[in-house]
Amino acid sequence: MKRIALGIEYDGAGFQGWQTQPHGATVQDVLERALFKFGSEPIHTFCAGRTDAGVHALEQVVHFDTELNREMYSWVSGVNSFLPKSVAVKWAVEVGNAETFDNYGFHARFSAFSRTYHYVLLNSVVRSPTLSGRAGWFFRPLDLDRMQEGAAYLLGEHDFSSFRATGCQAKSPIKTMYQVDIRRSGELIVFTVRASAFLHHMVRNIVGSLLFVGSGRRPPEWMAELLIAKNRSLAAPTFMPDGLYLAKIEYDTKWGIPDDGRLAMPMGMQFAT
Repeated sequence: MKRIALGIEYDGAGFQGWQTQPHGATVQDVLERALFKFGSEPIHTFCAGRTDAGVHALEQVVHFDTELNREMYSWVSGVNSFLPKSVAVKWAVEVGNAETFDNYGFHARFSAFSRTYHYVLLNSVVRSPTLSGRAGWFFRPLDLDRMQEGAAYLLGEHDFSSFRATGCQAKSPIKTMYQVDIRRSGELIVFTVRASAFLHHMVRNIVGSLLFVGSGRRPPEWMAELLIAKNRSLAAPTFMPDGLYLAKIEYDTKWGIPDDGRLAMPMGMQFAT
């Protein structure tokens, strides 16, 4: 019994999130149907991070166990032949023998030590039909310096209860935020956040609150006050899912998960480093 890891990219606009549902309209559902057609046996997948309806992934990581003997390139090209255009397997690696795995074996979720998300925002008076479903939209002017000042309060280990969805099932609201970058390219603003893990709706709630700061509705230090308050009702409403992208999952190099050291950006965007 082998354990295989796959890197998955998808446009989440047409899906009801990642996790399988009775209606079958999720990314996990279409992936597992493709795996069944390719391997002629049921294959259940485990992901690094469940994404909500409308949320995209530049690199979701999943694993599954199988007795099938296939070359790694076959798991890519073969499975892709059964997937819709909105989902693609980018790479496949064998990460161990599932029969000998114990608590220290590879797991797409539990072996990850950080996750990175991008949120792409169109900051324009008029919405863009071509970016519908691919970027959030905010029509009021935004001050990047104010937002960056507010975002700095989020760095480090904190209780992020003020940015946690009511139905979040995480055992602890305490997470470590490693990075919060906010960059502008014309009318597009990209928020990049990297943390040990994220609570349900945490990124969208942070973005919504930073927009309050950037538009002048709240001062930058309000972000620190929200952390101290640990009260979801005090923060901004959850922002739209359209511009959220799961960008990268990091693992120990011993697992051999592909990593060229670069961070994928949505829509081919590039920023000076």
